[in-house]
Amino acid sequence: MGTHKVTKTITEINDRIRKGKAVVLNAEEMTRLVRKEGKVKAAEQVDVVTTGTFSPMCSSGMMFNIGQQPPVMKVSRMWLNNVPCYSGLAAVDAYLGCTEPSEDDPLNKVHPGRFTYGGGHVIEDLLRGKAVHLRAQAYGTDCYPRKELAKDITLADLPYAWLLNPRNCYQNYNCAVNLTSRTIYTYMGPLKPNCNNANFATAGQLSPLFNDPYLKTIGLGTRIFLGGSVGYVIGSGTQHNSKPPRNERGIPTSPSGTLMLKGDMKGMNPRYVRGISYVGYGSSLNLGVGIPIPILNEEMAWYTGVPDSEIHMPIKDYGYDYPNGLPRVLGYATLEELKAGEITVNGKKTPTVPLTSYPMSLEIADELKKWIQNGKFLLTEAQEEITSL
Repeated sequence: MGTHKVTKTITEINDRIRKGKAVVLNAEEMTRLVRKEGKVKAAEQVDVVTTGTFSPMCSSGMMFNIGQQPPVMKVSRMWLNNVPCYSGLAAVDAYLGCTEPSEDDPLNKVHPGRFTYGGGHVIEDLLRGKAVHLRAQAYGTDCYPRKELAKDITLADLPYAWLLNPRNCYQNYNCAVNLTSRTIYTYMGPLKPNCNNANFATAGQLSPLFNDPYLKTIGLGTRIFLGGSVGYVIGSGTQHNSKPPRNERGIPTSPSGTLMLKGDMKGMNPRYVRGISYVGYGSSLNLGVGIPIPILNEEMAWYTGVPDSEIHMPIKDYGYDYPNGLPRVLGYATLEELKAGEITVNGKKTPTVPLTSYPMSLEIADELKKWIQNGKFLLTEAQEEITSL
């Protein structure tokens, strides 16, 4: 720390937040400031940079408890609106994954399937205050004699309901194309034959982990914006890779860091938590996440000043290479090129399609910015580094 010209602590920044004196910029604004003033002046001027993303996050779900009513039961199977939940926990605890399809969904028997309703849609319905139908079965025990339960419930009826997400906020990801001669249906959306579209999913310069590429300020206990309410980072996400290849800016050039997140659903806003359907693939959840980055020194100012032009995404063929586990990379595209609407792949000009909403991502970064400016949201010191997990 002694080599930095600017040094601040989270305690000092929180004092400024409490007094209404903290200077907060969203990541887009910070990129412009660093380009204009340089990292040292930016670090002197700015206390916090807010990030945001609103993107499909398939590794998400709801951990919940339905409460007991006499006679009590130990649930072995459970459904919400006919979507199966995992019940191999304590008596009335369960987990609903956002990609779980409805029990009677025809899936891909008639290809491509529509997947009109799944776990992500149940989560959104609950957040919208709608009643969903709970059905539960049990084998019965001396202490838990009830064998069946069926009733309509709302989010308010659940004693406990959290989003508990094993893998969110991918730090970088593939840009997907299809080199085969037929349309394919993937978690990156439908891909037209002969490389006629290129789909990508990131908010680029607004994206949380691009603004702290080495996760120096993000770790266990970091307070965040999750689904319109306050959430927390509880560790590295599944498939977390802390040592990916990086470009000169320190930005990973392949799928890399991920976060495990949690937050109380009862304060969330369905604007930022939406069930979605991928034709031919399945259901999922669009989720809004915003992470504040404290500007502790000029190094953090430099990282949060990353422009789209210095974020490179690997282009991969999802027609043959990806399903067969082949590592080939067709090339790299910058976020600036992808957002401009067209890239060149194997000499062919290809239209680009974002799965992440940049306007919504910016809205999330700005909402978090308001919370901090109004003194409603303080920063937390990470209790453990993600890279050590």
